[in-house]
Amino acid sequence: MTRSTSFQLHHLQAVVFDWAGTLVDHGSLAPTQIFVEAFASFGVEVTMAQARGPMGLSKRDHIRTLLADPALHAQWRHRFDRAPDAADVDGIYERFMPMQIARVGEHSAPIAGAVEVLGALRSAGLKIGSCSGYPRAVMDVLLPQALADGVRVDHVVAGDELAAGGRPGPFMALANVLALGVGDVRRCVKVDDTTPGIEEGRRAGMWTVGLSLSGNETGLTREALQALDADAVQALRAAATRRLLDAGAHLVIDSVADLPMALEALDARLAAGDRP
Repeated sequence: MTRSTSFQLHHLQAVVFDWAGTLVDHGSLAPTQIFVEAFASFGVEVTMAQARGPMGLSKRDHIRTLLADPALHAQWRHRFDRAPDAADVDGIYERFMPMQIARVGEHSAPIAGAVEVLGALRSAGLKIGSCSGYPRAVMDVLLPQALADGVRVDHVVAGDELAAGGRPGPFMALANVLALGVGDVRRCVKVDDTTPGIEEGRRAGMWTVGLSLSGNETGLTREALQALDADAVQALRAAATRRLLDAGAHLVIDSVADLPMALEALDARLAAGDRP
């Protein structure tokens, strides 16, 4: 996609963004590292790759999914001489939360192009929603810092706010539709760097755009990514694109900076009678 922040849209009405790896925190490092450290405090070694596997889920569901991983389940049994249970999920979550709250600000910088794209969306009259796997207590720390850096959205849904649950269900995306007063989910686009986030958008009946290089599927800071040669970057892009398309993404782009052309393409598909 060619990078531009000009929009010529006639059919789309709203865009619903994820946060870490999509609007802020290139590489989605903040949640990943804290999962590793939270499990380590219980004597269980989690790799960064393992920690990234369920990314996009609410954090409690993320922990539950990690504990069900055969290798981590075996570690827990060896360490405690029993299988992990619901109380263990709660214990890890309670250890995770203060660590995440304390350090989310270390990775709150906007992803390159995010501020400009949000401004262009707003100028074009589109509504801007958002949702996250982060609990509200974490978002309450992240949001003021992101706003100070120019990242402003119209609505936010946190991963622990809805009784119906989080991703990959459609509930957070649809809560944005209700809050923003959008009359047709087919005129909404969900933008996300994780496979559960793409599935969320598809289940909500929206168009979906996956991000291959800025978020969880590649997991590198912008500086680390820029240090790679072109072939290495292309290999990462191809692998991430395949996973996001397999999850149901209608389009996959490198980062939010490339979103304008993706939205124009989806707007044209709506004009031609296509539906998500």
